[in-house]
Amino acid sequence: MSEPISVRARFERFPATLKGAFILRGEDADPHQVVLRQARAAGVGVSATAPVPLPSTTLDVAPHRDVFVPFELPVSDLDPGWYTLECDLEVDGTARTYDGGRRFSVPWPRAAVRRGQVKVDRRLAFGRGAAVSVEHVECVADSIRVHLRADPPAPFSARLSADGARLEVLAVEQDEGTGRATVTAYPLLRTHRLLRIEVRGKGRGAAAELDVRLP
Repeated sequence: MSEPISVRARFERFPATLKGAFILRGEDADPHQVVLRQARAAGVGVSATAPVPLPSTTLDVAPHRDVFVPFELPVSDLDPGWYTLECDLEVDGTARTYDGGRRFSVPWPRAAVRRGQVKVDRRLAFGRGAAVSVEHVECVADSIRVHLRADPPAPFSARLSADGARLEVLAVEQDEGTGRATVTAYPLLRTHRLLRIEVRGKGRGAAAELDVRLP
C-alpha cells in the first residue's frame, strides 16, 4: 500500500540561510487533511537540531497535486556537520515525521579539514575466494570518498572511524556489474592520524578491515 502523501524538501543555499519549501503531494486517489506541527534541521549522525520557523497550519492536499510550504532557515549558527530537513505532520489524524530527502552541510573551518587524495592501493581477503581493493581516499571540504572494488562483484556495507571515533557514513554507491563502490562519509580533520575502513558482506568470513596511516 502506498503512502497517502509524500514530502520533499527543495531549497537554495545562501551564505547564511536556506530558502525553499516543503512540497506535500497527494499520492493516492483520496484528498487528505494535513496538519503541519513543526519542522527542523536534524543532524545526520549527530544530535544537533535547529527549528525551521514555520507556524502550525492545516492544509488540504488534493490527489496527485503539490502543496508548497515555503520556509527560510538561518544556518550561520549551526555546528559544522550534515543535516536533513524533517517535518512533523498529522495526516487525517495520524502523526508521523517525514524526511524531506535532501541533505545539506554546514562547513568545517577550512584550516581544520584535510584535502587532497590519500593513495592506498591495498587488496584484502574478503571471504572465500573473494577480495576487496581499497584504491584511494578523496578528501574534500565537507566529506571524504573512499573508493573500493569488490572482486568478484558483491554488495557490502562499510563502517569508517578516525582515531577510534566513528565517521558517519552518508552514502554508499555500488556498481553491481564492476564491483566498484564509493563510500561517502564525514570529513577527515587535519588532526586525524589513522583511518580505519571496515567492510562486511554476506556469508561466513566476508569481512575485512584496514588501518590507513594518514600523512
